[in-house]
Amino acid sequence: MNQNIWIKEYRKQKGYNHAQVALKTGIERSYYTKIENGQKPSVKVAQKLSKVLEFDWTLFFTHNCDVKSQKSNTA
Repeated sequence: MNQNIWIKEYRKQKGYNHAQVALKTGIERSYYTKIENGQKPSVKVAQKLSKVLEFDWTLFFTHNCDVKSQKSNTA
């Protein structure tokens, strides 16, 4: 998993630790830590995090796809 370094920066700008973000979003601290370490959250959790840390929730889902990993859709 690739780390979500950008979310760590948003958290630090707010002066929050992992436990504070987790409490404010209603998720487990361990789950938040996994998100910072690269796990993609659900849309619902991404939206909650974006409200607490003030960023666009779609940032979690805007990574480029590897063209080779995509199957050809030829009918």
